Amino acid sequence: MTGESAKRSYVIGQTEIPARPLEPALYLVATPIGNLADITLRALETLAAADIVACEDTRVSRVLLDRYGIRRRTTAYHEHNAGEAGPKLIAALLAGQSVALISDAGTPLISDPGYRLVGEALDQGIRVVTIPGPSAPLAALTASGLPSDAFLFAGFLPVKTGQRLTRLEALKTVPATLIFFESPRRLAETLGAMVEALGGARKAAIGRELTKTFEEIRTGTLQSLADHYAAADTPKGEIVICVGQSDATAGEPADIDRLLLSLAAEMPASKAAAEAAKMTGGQKQALYRRLLELKDTGKDGDTGKDSDG
Repeated sequence: MTGESAKRSYVIGQTEIPARPLEPALYLVATPIGNLADITLRALETLAAADIVACEDTRVSRVLLDRYGIRRRTTAYHEHNAGEAGPKLIAALLAGQSVALISDAGTPLISDPGYRLVGEALDQGIRVVTIPGPSAPLAALTASGLPSDAFLFAGFLPVKTGQRLTRLEALKTVPATLIFFESPRRLAETLGAMVEALGGARKAAIGRELTKTFEEIRTGTLQSLADHYAAADTPKGEIVICVGQSDATAGEPADIDRLLLSLAAEMPASKAAAEAAKMTGGQKQALYRRLLELKDTGKDGDTGKDSDG
């Protein structure tokens, strides 16, 4: 360990740069989501100086460390060994060592079990330091063209159809852009579920292979994207889905009222609410209740012909 302890440096180009000593702490280090050049100088120095580098997959992380000439001891910390590896890392921290936590790509704790380690470290009075950098959800959001003033990262949806629809229904009225991770092989099925639960008119974007050679950002309505991926071959690479909020939550209430009354003049109330839900991505039950309120207040000029009976 003497040689390894002495060799705390990183390499940029042909230049070897010594890393300054780190104070004992848990360091959360963001790493590239594809392009290895997206690493920050602070991240490189932290990884080079840490006593222990905890990785989601040591083989994946070794590619990054080797690229920058970082020769540090690595240990695996992931969903399947967190119960065993976590206490060992906490013990090392309590003994005065520095630990750098990285995931396979992007910012640690985003859709991985690192939050448990952070929670335990804070409970033990251990200092936690964040080294910010790349993040797939933020990269996709900024390139999507969708509103970024309010957004919700919802991670991976459940695999089972019923649970997935239930989760989407719970997110339907959230007044923010929704961001999801998804497997390429489930993308078409998930988009179909989103059309069913959220409405096909919502604006959306699919980010694929972000920062990599074959990066793709495809935008459109949920319906158009669902149609495209249903007909296309299974895409390759990492997928991020961004979904804009519905017009029913993002639009002016007066506009929704006018739409409801216009449709109710041509069809029964329940059908008008269902049609409005399809057009706006709003919730059928909420739109139906709103239409009944409008009718009760006499705003529709009701002649008694618009009835579900």
